[in-house]
Amino acid sequence: MTGFSYSCDNKRYHTWSYYLRQKYGQKVCKIPLNAGFSCPNRDGTCGSGGCSFCSGNRGGDFGGDPALSIPEQFFGMREIFAKKWPESLSIAYFQAGTNTYAPLPVLQEKFEAALALPGVVGLSIATRADCLPPPVLDYLADLARRTDLTVELGLQTVHDQTARQINRGHDYAAFLAGYRALTDRSIPVCVHLINGLPGETEEMMRQSVRHVAALRPFAVKLHLLHLLRGTDLAAQYETAPFPLLEKEAYVRLICDQLELLPPETVIQRLTGDGDRRSLIGPLWSVRKREVLNAIDRELSRRGTVQGARFSPEFQP
Repeated sequence: MTGFSYSCDNKRYHTWSYYLRQKYGQKVCKIPLNAGFSCPNRDGTCGSGGCSFCSGNRGGDFGGDPALSIPEQFFGMREIFAKKWPESLSIAYFQAGTNTYAPLPVLQEKFEAALALPGVVGLSIATRADCLPPPVLDYLADLARRTDLTVELGLQTVHDQTARQINRGHDYAAFLAGYRALTDRSIPVCVHLINGLPGETEEMMRQSVRHVAALRPFAVKLHLLHLLRGTDLAAQYETAPFPLLEKEAYVRLICDQLELLPPETVIQRLTGDGDRRSLIGPLWSVRKREVLNAIDRELSRRGTVQGARFSPEFQP
């Protein structure tokens, strides 16, 4: 045992699995869905082509088929998860695209259909901070009162120069406005960050985490940049290669970032699952279990835990 408050095993950070087991007393699976929503950064509203790292599946490489209904996708994916966890509960995860970027009646139709499915105890809705108009925020607040709702915001970096380079389509101020609009309505938020974006130093990546930590979010996902074939970033890489993170550097960086985050923040992800069929690099990332084990070992070697260097006084 590590003595870390948010762990019942040897983990030194606040895992998503621990949070769910504490809340529900059993395994809960996150079922990825694709509602077929577009993105304002693809249709010309605020940009075109999308974020430079984003695949043609709009971030839903492991989601369902948007040609199928939400129940059809859910039961198909649930059958896969049930082979390993037959008695588990489910969170319906609207993963692909910008899942608040549609007329309110359309959002209500999709989300209510998911909530009505057997064993579903909550929703995770991935979206952009600049796609949260007041009527949608009011509906999300209603959902948060009725179910276990998390809204996932893709920040990726607090550095506006990097955001412009990856064509994110909004600045850090817009993220903060969206984040505060959600939290003011008591809607839990999971913030996504990406390590290894071109041009960023490790200190810049740590700085992104310091800023997010100061917000004290419900949850965080720390991703590794995956360079995927067919993306704008891959085309840039062909003409002007930039360094991809090595495994040892990534493990060290993740441990630094965990130390900076408040201990109560749930860590939903520490690495990613790039599609092996289109992954250019880093190739070591496909050995996910190996990476997670290396993070555990490094935290143990340091004798540290999540939050060890969290500074409540830090003002972004």
